[in-house]
Amino acid sequence: MITQNLETSLESFNLASPQILLQKLYELRLNVIREGEIIFSQWRSHIQRPEFLISALNLAEYLALRRQDLREIQTALMPWGLSSLGRIESRVMPNLDAVIATLELICDSQTSQHLNRPPLESFFEGDRLLQLHTEELFGQSNSNRRVRIMVTLPTEAATDYELVQKIIQRGANCIRINCAHDTPELWKNMIDYVQRAAKENNVSCKVMMDLSGPKIRTGNVLAPPDQTRVFRDDHIVLSRCEITDVNEEFSVETFQTCCTVPEILDLLTTGATIYIDDGKIRTKVIDTQHKLPDGKLGLLLQVTHVSPKGAKLKPEKGLNFPNTVLPLSPLTDKDLCDLDFVANHADIIGYSFVQKPEDIELLQQELHKRSMGRVTHPAIVAKIETAIAVSNLPELIIYAAGKQSFGVMIARGDLAVEIGYQRLAEIQEEILWLCEAAHVPVIWATQVLESLVKDGAPSRGEMTDAAMAERAECVMLNKGGFIAEAITILDDVLTRMESHQSKKTPQLRALHSW
Repeated sequence: MITQNLETSLESFNLASPQILLQKLYELRLNVIREGEIIFSQWRSHIQRPEFLISALNLAEYLALRRQDLREIQTALMPWGLSSLGRIESRVMPNLDAVIATLELICDSQTSQHLNRPPLESFFEGDRLLQLHTEELFGQSNSNRRVRIMVTLPTEAATDYELVQKIIQRGANCIRINCAHDTPELWKNMIDYVQRAAKENNVSCKVMMDLSGPKIRTGNVLAPPDQTRVFRDDHIVLSRCEITDVNEEFSVETFQTCCTVPEILDLLTTGATIYIDDGKIRTKVIDTQHKLPDGKLGLLLQVTHVSPKGAKLKPEKGLNFPNTVLPLSPLTDKDLCDLDFVANHADIIGYSFVQKPEDIELLQQELHKRSMGRVTHPAIVAKIETAIAVSNLPELIIYAAGKQSFGVMIARGDLAVEIGYQRLAEIQEEILWLCEAAHVPVIWATQVLESLVKDGAPSRGEMTDAAMAERAECVMLNKGGFIAEAITILDDVLTRMESHQSKKTPQLRALHSW
């Protein structure tokens, strides 16, 4: 039945014949060139680095190609051993031309459209450029492992040189410092230790400093008498003002908290969704003009999803607003202050809450102000955390990589909350494909081997996730008491997986288990 349905599908598209399939590929190629040139021409003025032009054109052609449903063509190519369109990301036109040239030989075609097989150099040029851009961002690899390992430093790394040395000895290629914590003095100590340990071990280790960005969180929390947890269908009042302690004048009848960025609440309408504490509490707005006991107004939320056991509403927990465009600057006053240090000490800047190309330009302008005559600036890594950032990713790449070394971080924590956990696997795949088409390195982040890092024992799901991370150029580990052991295990997993697969391409190493 499956074979019959497949044949029917192919016949409906007239692709069972190699001659008709060849004609379809000619048409596809022409459309990709035309649409790709249109997209590329819109980007051209934003590209200042000549070496990025090839990558930008390939990205434009990839977008033109993938805007079409290629499933029937891909299936029709399989019997001829030509199904490589599924691994076309880094080399769109050379791969497409290679398929067409081979199909021409099968069809004994001598038409005016005849294509010469692309030379090996052009066929693998995309792979070379991705490797080059990865080395520009993270430096030379210290081992045979292709995928780099990034490790977040805890506060104690500023006073514990042995910890930093152990992290680098175990195989860390890049160190992350989270600017949401600690001080410039502590950051400087960490960087000095990293540079010392890298020199003593004769390895390269880059430093990425992660700007905090706007932190949208809950404020103080008030709870009704004898209630400590919220349950489904409970109400929460989210106000524009700071909640104070309960006084003798009134007691609250429902949970109350406030938003640390109050102007966001003016953007919300009835029915809008608000997620609290990484989605542990999910709510919808049912009243935008709810009157508080003190006469002020807030939003009345109804809890739509929460654990059957309920959840505690706590202060300082993240607020997410899926499907709501937040016109916030990704650079807060704190970030601008931190940039005075970061611009002069970091190799890479982690950029939080990036949503549109103008956000990239804003950071570039601020870096230029602090350049102090330097020709080069720190590289930029854009953290993709929202649905808007996903939809704007091609332009984010062009505006950033068109001027300087650039990478993308898949910030899977906030991204999962924003787009829905069920979409995360799909979207992270698409981000990987798009970045490979632009020859831009990707960092696979958030809760990698989290149980191992924190508790010393990984879960089976975490090991599988770490193995899948091989398709990125870098994997980020968070801080924890077992970070050294986690680096060793991740190094082993990545090295093993690289012998089996590179990006989407199987390596077909000999199997040793049988």
